[in-house]
Amino acid sequence: MDRMILHSDINACYASIELLRHPELRGRPVAVGGERELRHGIILAKDQMARAAGVRTGMTLWVARQQCPELTILPPDFELYYDYSRRVREIYAGFTDRCEPFGMDECWLDMTGCVGREDALRTAQEVRQRVLDATGLTVSVGVSWCKAIAKLGSDYRKPDGLCTIHPAQALDFVARLPIESFWGVGPVTAKKMHTLGIHNGEQLRMQSLEMLTREFGKVGTVYYDFARGIDTRPVEAVRIRKSVGCEHTLEKDISKRSSVIIELYHAAVELVGRLEHANFRGNTLTLKIKFHDFSQITRSMTQTKELVALDVILPLAKQLLQEVDYEHHPIRLIGLSVSNPREEGEEKGVWEQLSFEFSDWETEHSNK
Repeated sequence: MDRMILHSDINACYASIELLRHPELRGRPVAVGGERELRHGIILAKDQMARAAGVRTGMTLWVARQQCPELTILPPDFELYYDYSRRVREIYAGFTDRCEPFGMDECWLDMTGCVGREDALRTAQEVRQRVLDATGLTVSVGVSWCKAIAKLGSDYRKPDGLCTIHPAQALDFVARLPIESFWGVGPVTAKKMHTLGIHNGEQLRMQSLEMLTREFGKVGTVYYDFARGIDTRPVEAVRIRKSVGCEHTLEKDISKRSSVIIELYHAAVELVGRLEHANFRGNTLTLKIKFHDFSQITRSMTQTKELVALDVILPLAKQLLQEVDYEHHPIRLIGLSVSNPREEGEEKGVWEQLSFEFSDWETEHSNK
């Protein structure tokens, strides 16, 4: 392999961190979701026991409790999760300065030139052991020559696994994978692919580029390339942050106002946590809505005051939502972001990771 890319993923990130704080809950199904201020909410993360019992990310709390009566649901603590994420990234930085985080729990490490091919397995094992020793968290690691295949490798051996994929093995490896394993293919896209007769990587590879772009838009090119083990994206480190945001893809399309407001609340809570963690200040709030038919809209509002507090952001988000007709167009994704940073914030250099985004991104929270 000319390039050597590692993809590391904290296993069941939020739930694993909560189990470190609450060791008395080990051996019981645990999930993270809801808010103390709300009687209802959704599941943001779950451990392996909860997953085995049928609990899914995006599931409402009452449905999750019906699915798994013994489930313990803990409210999210994003400040704690960000702290663990920072500690894990510091460990990665000890291996290479070419690290590209994606979310709080994933990161690519470009080890090209740092170690030889024969040392790839040893290096991946060392990454896993250092994270475990320093934080108590387990990570799954995939090793390959490109970002997409390395990520497939880390997902393949979850939880707490290690998978090395050589270029000579890649096409056979990809061909066997169910279509749901591909990065960017969530429940809605998988259902559409099934109707097109696409159930695994081999069947995806048989499709023409023209057909995939016709059915899935620009992301069709990504599916076409990934099915062939093609991914030329470099591992990129950081750049000046221009915005902070989050997106929540819903397990089911929603059009009921009470359900939409609850989801908007959760997005606003996470956004406030991210703003605090990044020490970011901005004056423009943007609401992103993706509908059941994959169409999407954005609505923005600029204020003279900085947008950092929940009691400021949430009312503005509700005001933007009033411009959206979702009664006849059910919603499948809600996103919120703050942009337009103050000048002094830019001068100080607030940093963010560069990341690849799908137009049909559905798996951002699926493995937390």
